[in-house]
Amino acid sequence: MDETYTIIDAPKRGRFERREVIDIAVAVVVLSVAFMVLYRNGSIMDYLGYHLGDSMRWVGLFGVCLVIVCLSFLLHELGHKFVAQNSGMRSEFRMWPAGLGITLVTSLFGFLFAAPGAVVIHGCPDKRTNGRISIAGPVVNIVLCAVGIAGCLVFNYSAWVLFFMLLASLNAFLAFFNLLPIPPLDGSKIVTWNVPVYVIALAAAIIELAYLYLWMPDLYFVY
Repeated sequence: MDETYTIIDAPKRGRFERREVIDIAVAVVVLSVAFMVLYRNGSIMDYLGYHLGDSMRWVGLFGVCLVIVCLSFLLHELGHKFVAQNSGMRSEFRMWPAGLGITLVTSLFGFLFAAPGAVVIHGCPDKRTNGRISIAGPVVNIVLCAVGIAGCLVFNYSAWVLFFMLLASLNAFLAFFNLLPIPPLDGSKIVTWNVPVYVIALAAAIIELAYLYLWMPDLYFVY
């Protein structure tokens, strides 16, 4: 989820403030741990245990989850940040401690409600600027999902297919969820700015989800 706030101590354009770097690092680590918990009984854990041994498989799983989080959640947020900066506005990521706690707790129950934080915008962007900033995150996820789908097809019958399937499914969900026209999600700002752009983005996210769960060829994970 991404919201637009007005803040006083905003960083200068094009910079990462020390607090922002800390917030990003904490959010990424907590999300990675949450995904470790979520995937602890899955095929990827069996694969890592087979090749790395029981003691090192947790380290390997953390590494995989860290990459997935950086490619999905972090790039989503940085998409908002950089488009805001290119629009002449100051922006920074702020973690949400309560949301990170919810993320960890839900992972224990076999699902993930991820609410790591949001990109904070300094000032009051107009409708067009706000829409462009908001769509940047879902576009990142749509592109990454396409990369994941392509990777699944290219690397089927290998160990890599599971990684690309995780990348595709996570980004498909993130794109669709964030495009819902419900405040404070990105979709509510995009549809207010430009309905045709919103429809195209939502259609792309739905097509990717449908392909993954309805039309994707059988995938085979090979040790």
